[in-house]
Amino acid sequence: MFSTIDPRDRELARLIVNYSVKAGKNDLVMIEAVGASTLGLAAACAEEATRASAAPYIVFTDPQVQRNYLLNAGEDSMKRLAEFELLQMKNTTCYIGLRGSENIYETADVPKHQLDNFMRIIRQPVHLDVRVNHTRWCVLRYPNPSMAQLAERSTADFADFYYSVCLVDYARMAVNAQALKKVMERTDRVRLKSPGTDITFSIKGIPVVPCCGSHNIPDGECFTAPVKGTMNGTVQFNTPTAESGTPYDNIFLRFENGRVVECRGANERQTKKLTEVLDRDEGARAVGEFAIGFNPLVMTPMRDILFDEKICGSFHMALGNAYNDADNGNRSSLHWDLVCIQRPDYGGGEIWFDDTLIRKDGEFVIDELKGLNPSALT
Repeated sequence: MFSTIDPRDRELARLIVNYSVKAGKNDLVMIEAVGASTLGLAAACAEEATRASAAPYIVFTDPQVQRNYLLNAGEDSMKRLAEFELLQMKNTTCYIGLRGSENIYETADVPKHQLDNFMRIIRQPVHLDVRVNHTRWCVLRYPNPSMAQLAERSTADFADFYYSVCLVDYARMAVNAQALKKVMERTDRVRLKSPGTDITFSIKGIPVVPCCGSHNIPDGECFTAPVKGTMNGTVQFNTPTAESGTPYDNIFLRFENGRVVECRGANERQTKKLTEVLDRDEGARAVGEFAIGFNPLVMTPMRDILFDEKICGSFHMALGNAYNDADNGNRSSLHWDLVCIQRPDYGGGEIWFDDTLIRKDGEFVIDELKGLNPSALT
């Protein structure tokens, strides 16, 4: 599938293997390559892991083959596959997930009950329970033509953008992000305001986790979770998204006592699909993550959450499952990040912590957080 490895892939592989997952002697490194375009980077990661005295192995998945499986598999087949994938993941110490699908809507025609079964039987136990909580992991997309199209750029131009964004100085970002961690740790009440959004909740006592190249590439966020039952108000997510092969735009949610009681998409079809997602299980109508994004080079959405949730001047919430390292107790087979950009070009907005304005129109305004503004990170 490839004859040579892009030199930029070698640099990215060094970052992933040595900085993100910190692979070393006695580590077993699973490299999951989704789509043929990822194989060059997968090979570079395997080479780098070998140099680090780790044992790499590549698992290749074709999205069209995966769709065909989902269309035809029964629950017994999924359970047997889950047993095998759990065995793999439990023996893995480092996981690198490379996403390179040629079509983000590949599963759009897979029946809802099949997708729900896949999430419940395979995805949740293998990835949400074991991979996220018991491996050193990093996930990223690869800059193929499909991704360039989502970003509305030429393939070559997007690749240049991709590598510049992915190879920022994460060590510097990590130092500056400690200030935001400290501010969030001493915060009780959060209020978010922007067009269509006026929502309040507590984050008191929930751990705060800065993400600066450890789990996602590109990176640049600090996350926690709302205290269960405290979220009230409305939120309008102005960033397009996709979930299980279905596109969504301008999702609107209204919360009462921590649960979604009203939802809308951009049209009737989206609203119907959105309601189905929220009814997936008991935890899908609650939020398991709240985060603030600050990657200085990610400015525009492309319907790819690994980029969009890091957008400079944004915040995001994840409907569904909470992460163990910032756990509010919410459990679900869903973890769906939804993004709101608060810069002036997207309508502006404010973030308040305990009656103190900490960010306005995407710029941090208190001195201790100004190190996360683009002027300080670029």
